Amino acid sequence: MKIQILTLFPDVCEGMLSQSILGRARKRGSIEIQALDLRQWAVGKHRVTDEAPYGGGPGMVMKIEPYASALADLCSPHTRTVLMSAQGRRFQHTIAYEYSLEKEVILLCGHYEGVDQRVADHLVDDAISIGDYVLTSGILPALVFVDAVARLIPGVLGNTDSTGQESFITGLLDHPSYTRPETFQGWKVPSILLSGNHAEIQKWRAVAALELTKQRRPDLLGFHLAQEGGYPHG
Repeated sequence: MKIQILTLFPDVCEGMLSQSILGRARKRGSIEIQALDLRQWAVGKHRVTDEAPYGGGPGMVMKIEPYASALADLCSPHTRTVLMSAQGRRFQHTIAYEYSLEKEVILLCGHYEGVDQRVADHLVDDAISIGDYVLTSGILPALVFVDAVARLIPGVLGNTDSTGQESFITGLLDHPSYTRPETFQGWKVPSILLSGNHAEIQKWRAVAALELTKQRRPDLLGFHLAQEGGYPHG
């Protein structure tokens, strides 16, 4: 899979993309991720990418021309284009899985007061928001999107079972996890996890996941009841 991020600050992206799981996956060739400077497609001596908004108002708005030129150069018949926008549909695991099946994705990062509306109306296939709040740019949402999608691609995670046993796969939050030491400041690991009885451990984890979801995200319970399972690749 190939993901390209269009932003004014590609170096900010590289700091995350070159580290840990994503960095190793890129080196192995499990996924191709590039952060590209949108200014490459801006024209004029100063390569201006933003202008004051028509009708007045505070801040600057990103111009449509650099995005249009970049997409004309970068898109193939397999490319899906996504604008990171507070006005987009809210990102969740099902959307991450949907995009993990794509061959090529280009993420458009807005900056300042956002982008010319014609970008959203005419240049992209989708718009994604990572939550009901506003950020200074689309860089952090793009990185969240990349991380959530990339880890669902076979070969990116070292343990192929990892993505099948975590929050939101079945509509519930993940079960609690513990590791050494067995006791810390009087706080003990549940004894069932030390028993070696894998059948009982699985039962405990199922109940614990349900209880944790009831406590912290009761809104997910209806979705869980409608689900038949996870989202296997293939």
